[in-house]
Amino acid sequence: MGEDYGKQKLQEWYQLYSEDIYRFVLMMIGDDEQAKDLTHDTFIKAYKSVDSFKGEVSDKNWLYYIARNLTIDYIRKRKPLLFVLDSFSSIMANDQVPENIAILGEREEQLYRSLKKLKRSYREVVILRKIKELSIQETAEILDWNEGKVKITLHRALAALKEQMEREGFRYETL
Repeated sequence: MGEDYGKQKLQEWYQLYSEDIYRFVLMMIGDDEQAKDLTHDTFIKAYKSVDSFKGEVSDKNWLYYIARNLTIDYIRKRKPLLFVLDSFSSIMANDQVPENIAILGEREEQLYRSLKKLKRSYREVVILRKIKELSIQETAEILDWNEGKVKITLHRALAALKEQMEREGFRYETL
């Protein structure tokens, strides 16, 4: 496709999707600076891989897929024990909330705190389906799951999130 095409696509993708990718990564790891770095890395990896992008999924979903994998790799490398615990759903993340999340308001801050205490697969599906408002098909593409797994996991994740929020004394209208 050529270097010029790759640079053009990268610029276009960055303008369209960088904020969404950043917020997704931030909600996954809760570290503002690292989320910026991983967002940057996502676009670098996309640029390097643009020739192998076959268009089987949308540009946006491909970028989310790359961001998700880079984030998981980061968690594995930087916090291997937390990654293992997270994989077995017993992680109890610390309660430190990044400043820019706290600015969102009490409701969003409580949602973020409760989300951090869910296992990773639940956190991912809630963020993609309910916060990023992606379709079941898009979510399945990003997570490399079938649509049935997305539906079932989302149902379980929302129940777990509701329970976690109630445990923390948070009252809400609907999720």
